[in-house]
Amino acid sequence: MGKKIKKEVEPPPKDVFDPLTIESKKAATVVLMLNSPEEEILAKACEAIYRFALKGEENKATLLELGAVEPLTKLLTHEDKIVRRNATMIFGILASNNDVKKLLRELDVMNSVIAQLAPEEEVVIHEFASLCLANMSAEYTSKVQIFAQGGLEPLIRLLGSSDPDVKKNSIECIYNLAQDFQCRTALQELNAIPPILDLLKSEYPIIQLLALKTLGVVTNDKESQAMLRENQGLDHLIKILETKELNDLHIEALLVIANCLEDMDTMVLIQQTGGLKKLLSFAENSTIPDIQKNAAKAITKAAYDPENRKLFHEQEVEKCLVALLGSENDGTKIAASQAISVMCENSSSKDVFNNQGIPQLIQLLKSDNEEVREAGALALANLTTCNPANARATAEADGIGPLINTLSSKRDGAVANAATVLTNLALQEPLRGSLQSHDLLRAVIGLLRSANAAVQGRAALAVAATACDVGARAELRAAGGLEPLVDLLHSKNDDVQRHASWAVMVCASDELVAVELCRLGALDILEEINLSVSRKNKYSEAAYNKLLNSNLSLKYSQTGYLSSSNIITDGFYDYGRINPGTKLLPLKELSLQEPSDLRAVLLINSKCDVSPPPSMEDRSSDTGYGRSISSSSSLRRMSREKANAGFASPTEEKSEPTSGRNTVLSKSATKEKGSRKGRGKKEEEKVKEEEEVMLIPKVIGEGSLKKEWCPPADPKFSLYVYEVTRTILPITNIKEQTVALAKYVAEKMGGPIAKDKLHEFSWELHISELKFQLKSNVVPIGQIKKGIFYHRALLFKALADRVGIGCSLARGEYGRAWNEVRLMGKSRKGMTGCLPPPEVYIVDLMFHPGELMKLKSREAELYRFL
Repeated sequence: MGKKIKKEVEPPPKDVFDPLTIESKKAATVVLMLNSPEEEILAKACEAIYRFALKGEENKATLLELGAVEPLTKLLTHEDKIVRRNATMIFGILASNNDVKKLLRELDVMNSVIAQLAPEEEVVIHEFASLCLANMSAEYTSKVQIFAQGGLEPLIRLLGSSDPDVKKNSIECIYNLAQDFQCRTALQELNAIPPILDLLKSEYPIIQLLALKTLGVVTNDKESQAMLRENQGLDHLIKILETKELNDLHIEALLVIANCLEDMDTMVLIQQTGGLKKLLSFAENSTIPDIQKNAAKAITKAAYDPENRKLFHEQEVEKCLVALLGSENDGTKIAASQAISVMCENSSSKDVFNNQGIPQLIQLLKSDNEEVREAGALALANLTTCNPANARATAEADGIGPLINTLSSKRDGAVANAATVLTNLALQEPLRGSLQSHDLLRAVIGLLRSANAAVQGRAALAVAATACDVGARAELRAAGGLEPLVDLLHSKNDDVQRHASWAVMVCASDELVAVELCRLGALDILEEINLSVSRKNKYSEAAYNKLLNSNLSLKYSQTGYLSSSNIITDGFYDYGRINPGTKLLPLKELSLQEPSDLRAVLLINSKCDVSPPPSMEDRSSDTGYGRSISSSSSLRRMSREKANAGFASPTEEKSEPTSGRNTVLSKSATKEKGSRKGRGKKEEEKVKEEEEVMLIPKVIGEGSLKKEWCPPADPKFSLYVYEVTRTILPITNIKEQTVALAKYVAEKMGGPIAKDKLHEFSWELHISELKFQLKSNVVPIGQIKKGIFYHRALLFKALADRVGIGCSLARGEYGRAWNEVRLMGKSRKGMTGCLPPPEVYIVDLMFHPGELMKLKSREAELYRFL
């Protein structure tokens, strides 16, 4: 056998490194170690990185630049508990860096961090995982990821942890998440209120503060308010307020109470337990401005509920709020003013503030702080709205001057509120004079040009309230306030447009102002608004109708109706029907047009250079109308003749009218009349028409030399006015006046016409001849001797307005038009002590002149419609 050889020990594997202690001062080296497969190296590398990151923000940024974040995220799920713990600790620190947050969101590690909140994990892991989530939850996108990955439930569970750091981090994260509505709903479902309330007992102020902040957000929802009440949360909150050592928590506790007071059941509970009185006393007596401010805010939020306002009033909250107005802190003054603004919804509170509160609020208007002035003006605006007593109290407390000064404030809210108060004052007639003496209108005119819609609208309201007086409207017109007011009608803001329309309607009460408004385009703008289904409103319609009343020609053409209050004056012309949106040409332009086959434009004009009939002493010079007019004795003779003919005696309704030649003539005219007896009737009428047409150049001959254009004169209509004034006006019975005037009009327009002979009445040829003779489509109403429905109805209305007979004028189809009058009916038998309501009648001017047909009767319908 060979020699026995001793067996050698095998050398260690070449790929295994001997244990080595590594020390490095380079962060990059340690970051490289994060890729090691050895748990011990990974754990030590993580520990070194954690200590490095703790030193400051620069080191966190360095680790990010060295690429440490991505390998660290893989270690969050490492099998080794120490490696996993150390990696979690690093992320708890690194997550405060915004760039790290951004990268973590991109790497989608939220699920891995939330997994570290599992009950079986160590408290240290809970602490730093919750810290990481608290830091991440400050960003909206991260909130969404945490909520979507189910992070809310484990965070609520950790509120019961024995470690205060875990509690602090968890409640901070929950507070951030609760800013989102969906998270708040989930908190209710997960019954989070009780564990959050338990944190109020913590010995650590930061935990208590975060719990109160979270409750302040959560209790914005009704369900959470109820849950807090059911879990005796109000008791905890009141105890905090009563504990002076916890004064650093009072502000947040008040905010939670403010939310809870919105719940009516909570409000009743706190009142029944005496908590409400404690709260008000606490607010009034506190020396800390922020506490007073938040107490006032609590009252404000709760007072939006009507029942709460009632309870507050019973607890004399007004006294507390007035006391807070005297605070030296501007924030407290603002909050108290806002609370008063809301409490004003209670009428009883409004009355209380009349005696105490209004003078203090007026003092706020003198503050250098614009926000204070705005809040004070808001409170005064609500106090004086629909409350004349408070409006008077504001004026008596010398509030007008400060209010007008506030109109020049830099804050639009202050300006709008001050304008509202001044509007409320202007609605009281006794105060209007004081406002005008302070030059209110000129101040408001400037506001009409504001770029702020709220200011524009309130300024327009102020104009509407102030311009109720003739003097104010004249001042507004003279100061150039109508133009910016009309400009506001173009506003796209509905409130501004409505308020401007109201102001225009008020201003249009004066004819001169109405004419100026029309000149500035108000009528056209309002018409455009009213043609729009979406933009028109009752204010724009009322303003348009008011302006139309100053332009009756346009009103009749557009609406086909003039009421008894629409008095036809000289210059009125009936163009015929026009569609909405169609422009009505002015009379001058229509007069200068050549005659055409268009419908004749009927003109009402009694102005002419003709004197009334002369007295007996001046018989020799009676040549005023082209045909001389008789003396007063002749007029008396004419009246007697008319009386004999039944004209002047309206009681004899069935008597026939005279031949239509009622105009009293001079001697020469009488002779001429006699020489015509042998002529045919048609020839006589033609000669007479030609003579009457020839009257016009004799009357307006001098005026034609002037540069200024004047409407064609109508001496015949002037004579009509004179005659009806002398003969019909003295009649005392309205019905008799109406019948007499109807017969007179029919007589001047061709007399009665049988219904079956209407087609033979050649009025169209007559009108065509007049247009040819006048060389114009405009025909003065007095020149028409053959007129049908719409000619007669217009003449009746024009003359009725001159003698005070109230009647309307309505246009129908196919040349129909009629007049409506209201007459008292006969009193019913057995009825005493009251008069029957007036009845409406249609006046017959065509077939049986003077007959009155009850509206909607068969006869009336046949008269109005074919």
